[in-house]
Amino acid sequence: MKRLILLALSSLFINIGAQAQNTVPDTTFQIKLSFAPVVKKTIPAVVNIYAKRVVEAQQNAFAHDPFFSDFFKNFGQPTQRVQNSLGSGVILSSDGIVVSNFHVIAGATDIRVVLQDRREFDAQILLADEQSDLAVLKLTGVSDLPALRLRASSEVEVGDLVLAIGNPFGVGQTVSSGIISGLARSGGAVGNARAYFLQTDAPINPGNSGGALVDMSGALVGINTAILTRSGGSNGIGFAIPSDLVAAVLKQAQAGKTRFTRPWAGMIGQYLDAALAQQFGLDRPEGMAVVDMHPESPFRKAGLQAGDVVLSINGNVVNGPAEMLYHMSVLGVGSNANLVFVRKGIHHQAAVAMIEAPEEPARAKQKIVIEGPFQGLTVSQINPAVIAEISLPTTATGVVVATVEGISAQIGFRPGDILVRVNNVPIAKVSDVLSAANQRTRLWNITIERDGQ
Repeated sequence: MKRLILLALSSLFINIGAQAQNTVPDTTFQIKLSFAPVVKKTIPAVVNIYAKRVVEAQQNAFAHDPFFSDFFKNFGQPTQRVQNSLGSGVILSSDGIVVSNFHVIAGATDIRVVLQDRREFDAQILLADEQSDLAVLKLTGVSDLPALRLRASSEVEVGDLVLAIGNPFGVGQTVSSGIISGLARSGGAVGNARAYFLQTDAPINPGNSGGALVDMSGALVGINTAILTRSGGSNGIGFAIPSDLVAAVLKQAQAGKTRFTRPWAGMIGQYLDAALAQQFGLDRPEGMAVVDMHPESPFRKAGLQAGDVVLSINGNVVNGPAEMLYHMSVLGVGSNANLVFVRKGIHHQAAVAMIEAPEEPARAKQKIVIEGPFQGLTVSQINPAVIAEISLPTTATGVVVATVEGISAQIGFRPGDILVRVNNVPIAKVSDVLSAANQRTRLWNITIERDGQ
């Protein structure tokens, strides 16, 4: 009898093993046996990315000296050197659309993509967005490639099993396992991204950037982007960009856009702690407090006011500005959002149009060629679109420096500087800057606003 039972169990394990070679596991028992079926299904769609960029290096022995660096900042001839970076990417369509991190390909002059079967292809950048740390590439001369499907990251829950797939250290593709250990991680910047992340304890090592975070069905739930570490190793806190945002960026790239366009809020928001929540009449810290709004903000037009607390957008809980921006980005320009907010303890609802930042007034961009301290400046009239592009304060007005070169760069102007006054004359329009540049004087008194100061 014992022998018959043993034979039956052996037969069961053999059958399960045979099935696991060809199917994705769909029971807890099968998952405990091996992740191999999921890996075999997904790893052909994860690629290695080699990006080459040319950077200029100044031959200056005092470049990093805290005292002498200013005296010798123009000393030494600049030299060019080639810098290589290594990362990972994920194929999302059979015709060669690949998604990776922005920081993997930023400034690249040559991008080479290597598939799991060792085939190599050149790639061009379709869309790159530093704020989300995402880039969409297109491989040339390919077809019928293996691709991963996207799963809505809004469906992901803490505790879900996931695999992180990438190419750490350039040693070949590797796989690490873990769980989703946190949602809505948006306390600040992680790598280049300033948004909203999935947190996982699956190790994400250098070179894994841009790789795939997949669930147990082999669907993509996130793009690996960074780890939180003090030692340089993986300490069980990794971050991935959610697939919902990946889908939004991918949609715009496939529509022919070269930069990711987010809906414009025109609003300054603030996280709530216990003390602030009490002041706003809430029984616990939740939502995002509205501090100020641009006169053309769609939220102002929908009826919101400074002092309101936004609780949710389209049913998604909002606990701060980063979450608000993330959910707006996923919705996309042209959609409408249902908002729930609190004013003086009373709950309200509003419909808000997701719009692009308006180009009014016209930016009247002008490059100054007149000899003097402004020579080489390109200035623009501040409008909502300029505010969004340069990340100016929401309520900024006047004239801003767009680009700097030549004499103005040597003087110390920087992109993003707001021109306030020149020789005690207020600057409100681009024409005011041109008038100031035409002055003939040996003494210049220029007031600018930089980083709010």
